[in-house]
Amino acid sequence: MENPKIAQVNNFIRQFSEQLGIPLRPVDESGFTYIARGSATLGINVFPEQNVLIFLAFIMDLPEKKQLPLFSKLLELNLLKTKDGAFAVDFTEKKIYLRALRGLEGLDYP
Repeated sequence: MENPKIAQVNNFIRQFSEQLGIPLRPVDESGFTYIARGSATLGINVFPEQNVLIFLAFIMDLPEKKQLPLFSKLLELNLLKTKDGAFAVDFTEKKIYLRALRGLEGLDYP
């Protein structure tokens, strides 16, 4: 049986898909799906136990050199520009993402 929180997000994805008139894949049993359009990919992760929904958008590969100025800029942007989002670094995959986190409680689709 599908987790009720994953089912809630899948219902939102279905509504969004119908509104756009394009097929979108639902969240799988592990809590993951993605939406790809052109060169942009948005990862959608549902964590029912933590009661959160995380969106991850790939921004760039982590450069091997001049990381300190980049990290300084990302921290500045996190404070001043991203509002509810934040830049995140995955050192294992050597990637930089823009992340947005939402609680699942009270989440609705307009």
